[in-house]
Amino acid sequence: MSRPFGLAAVQMAVEPWDPPATVAKMTGVAQRIVHSFPWVDMLVFPELAASGVAQFGRLPSREEYALCRAPIPGPLTDELCALAKRLGRWLVPGSLYELEGDACYNTAIAISPAGEIVARYRKVFPWYPFEAEAKAGTEYGVFDVPGVGRFGLSICYDMWFPETVRTLAWMGAEVILHPTLTTTQDRELETVLSRAHAITNQVYFLDVNAVGAWGGGRSLLVGPEGLVLHQAGEREAFFVQRIDLDEVSRARETGTLGIAQTWKQLRDYGMRFPPYQEGFERGEVFKGLGELKLTGR
Repeated sequence: MSRPFGLAAVQMAVEPWDPPATVAKMTGVAQRIVHSFPWVDMLVFPELAASGVAQFGRLPSREEYALCRAPIPGPLTDELCALAKRLGRWLVPGSLYELEGDACYNTAIAISPAGEIVARYRKVFPWYPFEAEAKAGTEYGVFDVPGVGRFGLSICYDMWFPETVRTLAWMGAEVILHPTLTTTQDRELETVLSRAHAITNQVYFLDVNAVGAWGGGRSLLVGPEGLVLHQAGEREAFFVQRIDLDEVSRARETGTLGIAQTWKQLRDYGMRFPPYQEGFERGEVFKGLGELKLTGR
C-alpha cells in the first residue's frame, strides 16, 4: 500500500511591504511549478510571504505594519483562494498578518484545490521582540487531505518549543508544514530541530524559509526516520518531492530504523509528565529566571 503525495517548497524573496507584488510573484512561481511538475499536489511558501514582509535590521513602522495586515477571509485571502482553485492544487501561502478587530496574529492558512480555506493556524509563539505587536494563538491547526492523510501547521519560532509539534503529531498529523522566516545565525540550529522533530514524532517535516533581506534559505524536507530528503541552498529556489504517508505508518508501527517504537511506548507506559500536569510555570528551572522582556518601538 502507499499514500503518495507531491510537495513543492518555494524558497523565495518577497517584495518589501508590498503584498500585491509579492502575491503576483507567488502566482507566477506556482504556475511554472504546476506546468512543469503536474504531479505536485501542494505548494508551500515561507512565513509572511503573503504579507510582503521583507526588511531586516529594524522593526516595521506602524504605517508599514498596517499595510501588511488583512482580515481572514478578506481580499488578500480571496486572491490566494482563487489561485489555488485555478491551479487545482492545495496551497499553503506561508503566513500573513491577520487582523481581527484590534488584534493582529501571524496566521497560516491551508487552501484546498476547490479554493476553500480548510484550516487556519495562529502562531502560538510569536518571536519577540520583532513580533511584539502580534498576539499569540491558542489553538493548534491540523487538516485532512482526503484519501491521503492528516497535515499539521506550525510557524517559525514554534519549532523551538517541542511541545507544539508533539501536539500536532498527537492529534494525528503525519506531515508538518512549517513556513519560516529566518536570517539569523540560528538557522543551522533550526535545521537540526527540523530533523529532531521528524525523528521524535515520526513525521515528515517540511521547513520552508525565505531568502534575500529577510531569510537565509536552507529550506529542507525530512522524512519520518530522520533522513534529509532535500535541502536547498541560500538563493531563490524551489524543490519538489513525492512523499508517501505510509512511510509514517511504517515508522510508527515497526520503529524508526526498525528500532524505536516510541509512540507505542508512550501509549502503553502510561507515564505522566509533571510539566503537563502541574504547569510549566511551577518548574524549578524558573527560580531566579528574569522576566521576558520585550523591546518597544
